[in-house]
Amino acid sequence: MNPSPLAPPFRAMLRRLPALAALIVVTVILASCSLSRPTPVKRTFLLEPTLPAAATGNPKAATVRMGVVNVAAPFRGKTFTYRETDLRYESDYYDEFFIAPAIMFSDATAKALAASNVFRRFVPFGAASDEGEYVLDGFVSELYADTRNAAAPAAVITITYYLTPTNVIGQSVVWTKEYRQRTKAASADPDAIARGWNEALSAILGELTRDLATASLPKS
Repeated sequence: MNPSPLAPPFRAMLRRLPALAALIVVTVILASCSLSRPTPVKRTFLLEPTLPAAATGNPKAATVRMGVVNVAAPFRGKTFTYRETDLRYESDYYDEFFIAPAIMFSDATAKALAASNVFRRFVPFGAASDEGEYVLDGFVSELYADTRNAAAPAAVITITYYLTPTNVIGQSVVWTKEYRQRTKAASADPDAIARGWNEALSAILGELTRDLATASLPKS
């Protein structure tokens, strides 16, 4: 009896076997390479600015609640941002803030205001409360490492703060000021940049508390 001929689909499958085997070998090799490659390690940083000294004299007879310090979209993420030219910015995948900048700046501002004793009572950030005659909010418009001049890198922070009465419809701002700090960094290394940002934020919060201590606020 003559052997029956192979069905066409089966013959086609046999012809493809060498190619399939080669594909499996290549896949296994690539997988083994990726498994042996070390996983990138991210470094995380948390700014902890120096708390300002307590204001001299009596605190202002007002209760202030800490709102939110929002951050501009280009700097809202946790990754570090480097400004390499006037128009080119790069994010650093391996170095980032430990928490989102908005939370970090809100918490740091609240701690500085509480330590400064500028107001009779200060309601901290995140407290579940609607009390207070005023709410303090902010907006970070710049947060980057300026490396346009490689010989003189700098840590840049710009924040605008707003003090708004809580019992006024339309929330008209009664006090506002922009603060900008450009702190020279020892190098473009992330550790040096983080120290520069920490120094810049310390200076901003110190100036903020001094300005609020002398600000003339409307009587509630």
